[in-house]
Amino acid sequence: MSELPPRPSPPRSVRESARAWIAWFGITRLLATAVAVVVVVGGAWLLVRTPRPAAEATLPVTSGVAPASTLAVPTTSLPIATSTFVVHVAGAVAAPGVYDVRAPARIVDAIDAAGGPSPEAELDSLNLAAPLVDGQRVYVPVVGEIVPPVAAATVVGDAAVSGPIDLNTATPSELEELPGIGPATAAAIVEHRDEHGPFATVDDLADVRGIGPAKLDAIRALVQV
Repeated sequence: MSELPPRPSPPRSVRESARAWIAWFGITRLLATAVAVVVVVGGAWLLVRTPRPAAEATLPVTSGVAPASTLAVPTTSLPIATSTFVVHVAGAVAAPGVYDVRAPARIVDAIDAAGGPSPEAELDSLNLAAPLVDGQRVYVPVVGEIVPPVAAATVVGDAAVSGPIDLNTATPSELEELPGIGPATAAAIVEHRDEHGPFATVDDLADVRGIGPAKLDAIRALVQV
Protein backbone atom coordinates (compact mmCIF):
# COMPACT_ATOMS: atom_id res chain seq x y z
CA MET A 1 0.00 0.00 0.00
CA SER A 2 1.51 3.36 -1.14
CA GLU A 3 2.34 6.10 1.30
CA LEU A 4 -0.01 9.10 1.65
CA PRO A 5 1.28 12.64 0.78
CA PRO A 6 2.25 14.84 3.69
CA ARG A 7 -0.61 16.43 5.43
CA PRO A 8 -0.85 20.16 4.59
CA SER A 9 -0.27 22.66 7.35
CA PRO A 10 -3.38 24.17 8.77
CA PRO A 11 -4.06 27.65 7.37
CA ARG A 12 -2.75 30.57 9.38
CA SER A 13 -4.96 33.27 10.70
CA VAL A 14 -4.63 36.86 9.38
CA ARG A 15 -3.00 37.95 12.58
CA GLU A 16 -0.39 35.20 12.38
CA SER A 17 0.29 36.01 8.72
CA ALA A 18 0.76 39.67 9.57
CA ARG A 19 3.15 38.85 12.39
CA ALA A 20 5.17 36.60 10.11
CA TRP A 21 5.34 39.29 7.40
CA ILE A 22 6.42 41.98 9.88
CA ALA A 23 9.06 39.70 11.30
CA TRP A 24 10.37 39.11 7.79
CA PHE A 25 10.13 42.82 6.61
CA GLY A 26 11.37 44.40 9.79
CA ILE A 27 9.65 46.88 12.05
CA THR A 28 12.15 49.67 11.34
CA ARG A 29 11.74 49.39 7.58
CA LEU A 30 7.92 49.33 7.99
CA LEU A 31 7.92 52.55 10.04
CA ALA A 32 10.21 54.28 7.55
CA THR A 33 7.92 53.28 4.68
CA ALA A 34 4.82 54.52 6.51
CA VAL A 35 6.48 57.90 7.19
CA ALA A 36 7.48 58.23 3.54
CA VAL A 37 3.93 57.51 2.37
CA VAL A 38 2.53 60.13 4.78
CA VAL A 39 5.03 62.72 3.54
CA VAL A 40 4.22 62.03 -0.12
CA VAL A 41 0.47 62.14 0.41
CA GLY A 42 0.72 65.33 2.49
CA GLY A 43 2.87 67.05 -0.13
CA ALA A 44 0.48 66.11 -2.92
CA TRP A 45 -2.46 67.50 -0.93
CA LEU A 46 -0.65 70.78 -0.37
CA LEU A 47 0.02 71.11 -4.10
CA VAL A 48 -3.50 70.48 -5.34
CA ARG A 49 -5.58 72.21 -2.65
CA THR A 50 -7.12 75.64 -3.38
CA PRO A 51 -5.34 78.33 -1.39
CA ARG A 52 -7.43 80.29 1.06
CA PRO A 53 -7.99 83.88 -0.11
CA ALA A 54 -6.15 86.56 1.73
CA ALA A 55 -8.00 88.51 4.39
CA GLU A 56 -7.89 91.66 2.22
CA ALA A 57 -9.68 89.84 -0.59
CA THR A 58 -12.72 89.21 1.58
CA LEU A 59 -13.19 92.89 2.39
CA PRO A 60 -15.78 94.91 0.32
CA VAL A 61 -14.28 96.97 -2.47
CA THR A 62 -15.09 100.68 -2.39
CA SER A 63 -14.48 102.82 -5.49
CA GLY A 64 -15.74 106.09 -4.07
CA VAL A 65 -19.13 105.73 -5.83
CA ALA A 66 -22.05 104.05 -4.20
CA PRO A 67 -23.50 101.03 -6.05
CA ALA A 68 -26.21 101.81 -8.54
CA SER A 69 -28.76 99.96 -6.43
CA THR A 70 -28.11 102.28 -3.45
CA LEU A 71 -28.17 105.57 -5.34
CA ALA A 72 -31.28 107.64 -4.83
CA VAL A 73 -33.07 108.01 -8.15
CA PRO A 74 -35.44 110.97 -8.35
CA THR A 75 -38.88 109.91 -9.43
CA THR A 76 -40.42 113.36 -9.83
CA SER A 77 -41.01 114.08 -13.51
CA LEU A 78 -41.14 117.57 -14.90
CA PRO A 79 -44.54 118.69 -16.14
CA ILE A 80 -44.89 118.93 -19.89
CA ALA A 81 -46.04 122.34 -20.92
CA THR A 82 -48.99 122.18 -23.26
CA SER A 83 -51.14 124.97 -24.63
CA THR A 84 -54.03 125.37 -26.98
CA PHE A 85 -55.16 128.02 -29.43
CA VAL A 86 -58.72 129.25 -29.65
CA VAL A 87 -59.49 129.86 -33.32
CA HIS A 88 -62.58 130.75 -35.31
CA VAL A 89 -63.08 128.63 -38.44
CA ALA A 90 -65.65 130.01 -40.88
CA GLY A 91 -66.70 129.57 -44.48
CA ALA A 92 -66.79 126.35 -46.46
CA VAL A 93 -66.16 123.82 -43.67
CA ALA A 94 -68.33 121.04 -42.32
CA ALA A 95 -68.99 122.70 -38.95
CA PRO A 96 -68.00 126.38 -38.69
CA GLY A 97 -67.36 127.61 -35.19
CA VAL A 98 -64.81 128.32 -32.48
CA TYR A 99 -62.41 125.49 -31.65
CA ASP A 100 -59.51 124.70 -29.33
CA VAL A 101 -56.48 123.54 -31.31
CA ARG A 102 -53.38 122.15 -29.62
CA ALA A 103 -50.35 124.35 -30.20
CA PRO A 104 -48.28 124.48 -32.30
CA ALA A 105 -50.74 124.15 -35.16
CA ARG A 106 -51.27 125.06 -38.80
CA ILE A 107 -54.21 126.33 -40.84
CA VAL A 108 -54.95 122.77 -41.93
CA ASP A 109 -55.31 121.75 -38.26
CA ALA A 110 -57.98 124.40 -37.71
CA ILE A 111 -59.90 123.21 -40.78
CA ASP A 112 -59.68 119.60 -39.55
CA ALA A 113 -61.02 120.69 -36.16
CA ALA A 114 -64.08 122.11 -37.94
CA GLY A 115 -64.81 118.78 -39.58
CA GLY A 116 -62.76 119.36 -42.72
CA PRO A 117 -63.55 121.36 -45.85
CA SER A 118 -66.92 121.15 -47.55
CA PRO A 119 -67.09 119.82 -51.15
CA GLU A 120 -67.27 123.34 -52.59
CA ALA A 121 -64.29 124.69 -50.62
CA GLU A 122 -61.49 126.43 -52.50
CA LEU A 123 -58.46 125.29 -50.48
CA ASP A 124 -55.97 126.50 -53.08
CA SER A 125 -56.69 130.06 -52.00
CA LEU A 126 -55.27 129.31 -48.51
CA ASN A 127 -51.81 128.54 -47.28
CA LEU A 128 -52.63 125.37 -45.35
CA ALA A 129 -49.12 125.23 -43.90
CA ALA A 130 -49.28 128.72 -42.36
CA PRO A 131 -48.95 128.67 -38.55
CA LEU A 132 -51.93 129.42 -36.37
CA VAL A 133 -51.99 132.02 -33.60
CA ASP A 134 -54.36 132.34 -30.69
CA GLY A 135 -57.55 134.20 -31.60
CA GLN A 136 -57.07 133.84 -35.35
CA ARG A 137 -60.01 133.61 -37.75
CA VAL A 138 -59.63 131.14 -40.60
CA TYR A 139 -62.02 131.70 -43.47
CA VAL A 140 -62.37 129.02 -46.18
CA PRO A 141 -63.95 130.43 -49.36
CA VAL A 142 -66.00 128.48 -51.88
CA VAL A 143 -64.87 128.01 -55.46
CA GLY A 144 -65.07 131.33 -57.34
CA GLU A 145 -65.64 133.42 -54.21
CA ILE A 146 -63.74 136.68 -53.85
CA VAL A 147 -62.60 136.84 -50.27
CA PRO A 148 -63.24 140.26 -48.68
CA PRO A 149 -60.13 141.85 -47.16
CA VAL A 150 -61.49 141.64 -43.63
CA ALA A 151 -61.76 137.87 -43.87
CA ALA A 152 -58.28 137.25 -45.19
CA ALA A 153 -55.96 136.54 -42.29
CA THR A 154 -52.29 137.34 -42.78
CA VAL A 155 -49.76 136.01 -40.27
CA VAL A 156 -47.09 138.57 -39.41
CA GLY A 157 -44.49 137.17 -37.04
CA ASP A 158 -46.45 135.85 -34.05
CA ALA A 159 -49.52 138.07 -34.62
CA ALA A 160 -52.44 137.70 -36.97
CA VAL A 161 -53.50 140.76 -38.95
CA SER A 162 -57.05 140.47 -40.30
CA GLY A 163 -57.01 142.23 -43.65
CA PRO A 164 -55.06 145.37 -44.59
CA ILE A 165 -54.68 147.99 -41.85
CA ASP A 166 -56.22 151.40 -42.59
CA LEU A 167 -53.44 153.94 -42.21
CA ASN A 168 -55.89 156.74 -41.49
CA THR A 169 -57.75 155.01 -38.63
CA ALA A 170 -55.23 152.55 -37.16
CA THR A 171 -54.04 153.02 -33.60
CA PRO A 172 -50.33 152.87 -32.69
CA SER A 173 -50.77 149.34 -31.27
CA GLU A 174 -52.40 148.16 -34.52
CA LEU A 175 -49.58 149.69 -36.57
CA GLU A 176 -47.02 147.86 -34.43
CA GLU A 177 -48.39 144.57 -35.76
CA LEU A 178 -46.83 145.39 -39.13
CA PRO A 179 -43.39 143.92 -39.84
CA GLY A 180 -40.59 146.29 -38.94
CA ILE A 181 -42.88 148.84 -37.30
CA GLY A 182 -41.96 149.45 -33.69
CA PRO A 183 -43.44 151.87 -31.14
CA ALA A 184 -41.37 154.81 -32.37
CA THR A 185 -42.29 154.32 -36.04
CA ALA A 186 -45.96 153.72 -35.21
CA ALA A 187 -46.02 156.98 -33.21
CA ALA A 188 -44.35 158.77 -36.15
CA ILE A 189 -47.09 157.53 -38.54
CA VAL A 190 -49.85 158.81 -36.25
CA GLU A 191 -48.00 162.10 -35.72
CA HIS A 192 -47.57 162.58 -39.48
CA ARG A 193 -51.27 161.83 -40.01
CA ASP A 194 -52.29 164.37 -37.37
CA GLU A 195 -50.02 167.09 -38.74
CA HIS A 196 -50.55 166.64 -42.49
CA GLY A 197 -53.98 165.06 -42.65
CA PRO A 198 -55.05 161.63 -43.88
CA PHE A 199 -52.75 159.63 -46.15
CA ALA A 200 -53.83 159.85 -49.78
CA THR A 201 -51.83 156.79 -50.92
CA VAL A 202 -49.74 154.13 -49.33
CA ASP A 203 -46.66 155.67 -50.93
CA ASP A 204 -47.14 158.70 -48.65
CA LEU A 205 -45.61 156.56 -45.90
CA ALA A 206 -42.24 157.33 -47.47
CA ASP A 207 -42.54 160.81 -45.94
CA VAL A 208 -42.74 159.38 -42.41
CA ARG A 209 -39.59 159.45 -40.33
CA GLY A 210 -38.12 155.95 -40.00
CA ILE A 211 -39.76 154.39 -43.08
CA GLY A 212 -37.47 153.74 -46.02
CA PRO A 213 -38.06 152.02 -49.38
CA ALA A 214 -37.36 148.52 -48.01
CA LYS A 215 -39.71 148.86 -45.06
CA LEU A 216 -42.39 150.40 -47.27
CA ASP A 217 -42.22 147.45 -49.67
CA ALA A 218 -42.50 145.02 -46.73
CA ILE A 219 -45.77 146.51 -45.48
CA ARG A 220 -47.32 147.74 -48.75
CA ALA A 221 -49.61 144.71 -49.12
CA LEU A 222 -50.68 144.90 -45.47
CA VAL A 223 -51.98 148.50 -45.37
CA GLN A 224 -54.55 150.58 -47.16
CA VAL A 225 -55.95 154.14 -47.16
